[in-house]
Amino acid sequence: MKIFFRQSPCHFDADDEIEQKKLSIREELLEAKHALEIAYSGFDNVTDPDLIDCYIYEVNAVMKRYKFLLEQAAKNNLLPEETYNETYHNLTLTN
Repeated sequence: MKIFFRQSPCHFDADDEIEQKKLSIREELLEAKHALEIAYSGFDNVTDPDLIDCYIYEVNAVMKRYKFLLEQAAKNNLLPEETYNETYHNLTLTN
């Protein structure tokens, strides 16, 4: 059996890299938002003091990650300015 490999030159396009970065930030924002919803849900459904503490730490950690990603998205012009300000303001009020 013969196997043929086609070698094509590898081209790195700066625009492709920027688009990949933007896509990655959007995906991570969605994942962080989902993780935040799960953490809040877990917090709402536990009664054990140790688990309550655990979920408080989890909510705070995910919230910080979400804020960081929002800042990155705003810096890369992935969010409208009013969306960023409203979301960031709401997150700041809950902390």
